[in-house]
This record gives sequence, structure tokens and C-alpha cells, in this order.
Amino acid sequence: MHKTAIVYGDQRIPYTVNVDDRRTTRVAIHVEPDGKVIVDAPPGFCPAAIQEAVQKRARWIVSHVEDTKARFAHVHPREYISGEQIIYLGRRYVLKVLPTAEKPKAVRLRGNRLEVETRSGDADDIRSKVRAWYRVKARDYFAKRIVEASQKLPWIDEMPPFRLLEMNKQWGSCSADGQVILNPHLVKAPRDCIDYVVVHELAHLKHHDHGQAFWKLLDTYCPKWQQSKRELDAMVETLMME
Repeated sequence: MHKTAIVYGDQRIPYTVNVDDRRTTRVAIHVEPDGKVIVDAPPGFCPAAIQEAVQKRARWIVSHVEDTKARFAHVHPREYISGEQIIYLGRRYVLKVLPTAEKPKAVRLRGNRLEVETRSGDADDIRSKVRAWYRVKARDYFAKRIVEASQKLPWIDEMPPFRLLEMNKQWGSCSADGQVILNPHLVKAPRDCIDYVVVHELAHLKHHDHGQAFWKLLDTYCPKWQQSKRELDAMVETLMME
């Protein structure tokens, strides 16, 4: 990948070029849910031709980037007060803050409520408790899904190591040494979306790039991955919100 930019009016829009082995004749331009512009180009495609193709779509690109910014502009940070919605595995729960003079009990789901006990009532205290609860749930649920997926994928002999890492623009990654890294915010997503990300990263244990063989592997072992990706992309600003 390499980065460059186009100029449209008084705006400078950066974009990243990704070499895609599946493409043969023309580039494809995507505006990601976070506003990042990605250009998929065939191997050996002329940089000047890429720049020309992107410049021709400048108006379209700027429009979609602005739409993305507008979506995020309406996403307000949580106040961590009773009545707010908390999302977990694609379902919405109501946050219930319970003041207490005793030692606070662990955060727990009860029916349609996520109950958080607090001595101080301070938003930062409640936020830290909710974040910790999410991380525990993410660790346990992701481990379960990785184990089950690993048993079905023939190129995996044993469950790979994994860890949690908060990322601004990625749901997951796979390191060069075979460690799967997952974003704890992903535990808010529907189960099918989580499975798509898990299989995507496990597929990198066989194919480290996003070449044609990688996508064929994903088509075989996660046939509805494109639907899950679209669903995940549509929810990104809500799931990343704190």
C-alpha cells in the first residue's frame, strides 16, 4: 500500500492505494465507513493512471467523505446515566446505574438491563466499569468463537493465540507470528458479524495478504461474509461510540 492525495476545490483528500491481484484492467474506489478512501488497483498499474482515475471521481469521493463525517457528527459520547442504551452481541440493553454505599457488585446483565453499581456516581467510574465488563465478555466470547472456527478450518491444527486491542479503524488483524488481534468493541456486533471477522483473521494464517486465494478461502468458509461486512460497516460509528 502507499498513500497519496487529490485536491478538489479547497479540500485535500488523502487516499491509500491497495494492489489487488483480482483486478486486471481498472481501479475501484471505496470510501470506508470511517471516511478513509481506498483505491484497489491491478498489479503494475501506472501511478499516473491511478491518480487520473481518482481525480475524475473527486466530486463523488468528497461527497461520500462528507456524508461519513455527517454521520459521525450526530454520534454523541455517552453520559453513562440510567436509560442509555448499551449494545452487546447485536442486542440493545438499558443501562441502569445503581448507587450504593457498600462495595459495588460486579456489572451484570439482568433481563434487558445492564446494572452497574457505583459509590461515587461519577461518569468516569461507570464508564470504566462498563469498559471492563465489555473486555471480559469480549475475551470469553471471542475465545469460544476462535476455538469453534479453528476446529472447522483444515489449515489450523490448534487454536492460535489471541489478544484484545482497541483500534480506531480495524475490527481485527493477524500478526506475522500468527497471533489474532481483535477489537473489544466488536463484541457489541451481531454474532454473524463477529464470526466473519474471526474467520477473516484466521484465513490470514494461510494467506497473509488479500490476494485472490484469500478471498476464495473466505467465500468457501464464510459464504455470507459480504453481507456481514456491509452490516458491520453500517454500524461502525455506533459500535465504536463510548
